[in-house]
Amino acid sequence: MRVLDGIGLDKRIGRQFLYPGVGYGGSCFPKDVKALISIASDHDYDFSLLDQVEEINKQAKRDIVRKARKVLGDARGRKIAIFGLAFKPDTDDMRDAPSIDVIELLKQEGAKISAYDPEAMENAKKLINGIDFASDMYGAVTDADLLIVVTDWNEFKEADLEKIKSLMKSPNIIDGRNIYDPNKTKELGFSYVGVGR
Repeated sequence: MRVLDGIGLDKRIGRQFLYPGVGYGGSCFPKDVKALISIASDHDYDFSLLDQVEEINKQAKRDIVRKARKVLGDARGRKIAIFGLAFKPDTDDMRDAPSIDVIELLKQEGAKISAYDPEAMENAKKLINGIDFASDMYGAVTDADLLIVVTDWNEFKEADLEKIKSLMKSPNIIDGRNIYDPNKTKELGFSYVGVGR
């Protein structure tokens, strides 16, 4: 985090796109990375840097599931709440959303998934099967063994964490966007895991 803070001080770069997390998605960046890799291949150029960018993005999603396994021991039959389905806040866009891969990997682990997103629910239902779509964030966490934050919506940042804790079966959070203060969540009695912290 200190390296990111230092780089972020350079006004030409800024801090706004330097946050660690669950991975990138959307309609532009993933497509552009794939296109550049393809163009490089067509010209017999080994663009290993972009190959690694794509692999690191895949690994970021697998890392969230690995963290879930570490927190729960065995995810089979355990309820996991997902906060955020869209690839970024303030949109209903599900194109290449990290939530899709994270949820599919968790389902392979045998977990029961309850998910909520303020805007992307209808689009998500077209792409993700076999999970419960909650009507609000508090419904998603009810009786959950683990909460995973995938998209950093303001609604989640402003959530009543005491209420969330009271609703959960086990107060575990994997904060895939580092939206919560680790010390505060631990003081409230949560087991907290962030990304890159």
